[in-house]
Amino acid sequence: MKEKKLTIARYIFEIVLIIILSLMYYLNKPIHTPKILYIPKGSINQIITQLQHNNYDVSKLDSYLLRLIGSPQNGWIDLKTPLNTKADFLYKLTTSKAALQKVTLIPGETTYVFLNDLAKQLHLNAAKLLAEYKKQAPYPEGVFVPETYQIPIGMDEHTLVKLLLHLSMRRTKELSEKIFGLYNEKKWFHYVAVASIIQKESANTKEMPLVSSVIYNRLKKGMKLQMDGTLNYGKFSHKKVTPYRIRNDMSIYNTYKHKGVPKIPVCTVSVEAIRAAIFPAKTDYLYFVKSKSGTHKFTCNYSTHLANIRHATK
Repeated sequence: MKEKKLTIARYIFEIVLIIILSLMYYLNKPIHTPKILYIPKGSINQIITQLQHNNYDVSKLDSYLLRLIGSPQNGWIDLKTPLNTKADFLYKLTTSKAALQKVTLIPGETTYVFLNDLAKQLHLNAAKLLAEYKKQAPYPEGVFVPETYQIPIGMDEHTLVKLLLHLSMRRTKELSEKIFGLYNEKKWFHYVAVASIIQKESANTKEMPLVSSVIYNRLKKGMKLQMDGTLNYGKFSHKKVTPYRIRNDMSIYNTYKHKGVPKIPVCTVSVEAIRAAIFPAKTDYLYFVKSKSGTHKFTCNYSTHLANIRHATK
């Protein structure tokens, strides 16, 4: 009887030892994730399911372990390293938070300048950021929505571009559905292209519908747009447009050489510029020039336009 009890005790001990060793082995397994990870709101099971959906090596067992360790944080968390043991990973899920930094994209800025500035602010590689944007974005320009973003510090170039595109495209679709009742990508980005010229040319938001009317009026008459703002694309965002640039710039953005609206937006655009592109003012204006006050004078005939130019340059 005594031997039988000892045998049972030995079996129980061995089983417990196997379970402990298996658990230790499991908790010391490596798991690869980004350093900065997004944890959605929800129950522990929902969080584990989402992590599995993103192809991270987690299982049902992790749900049970988390119930013992504590509830995961939600939002962006900083894991410090892309390689952790399973034990460290689960612990950091419950204790870590990523520091956030505000970055602002101003309407009218180009993606090229924005990403270069972003690289400096967040200590990232500008060339990698631009390459990731080129790889991930549906259009070369005008995709990012100008606003203030909360960016987790420590995010790599690929993940940062993915995040900005996700937030921007979600906002774009919401705005399109609000205006049109649906989202048609080709139609929307045609308006973004028009809006980008309006953004570059307007002195203020009140002028935007008027500038828009000039664009459409010139298009109807088969006239070239001949607008300097279209040459403030990419790295030339803040460069003064000179007669030399107008003569020698052979890009699609040169509306002195090419008719119509450039197929690719010139810059990022505000909601006001988008609305002006969709709902232009009803005018006969064909010309405008910046006055000494900084706003524009609009006219429908060329002789008055020339007089306005002379007055502005005196």
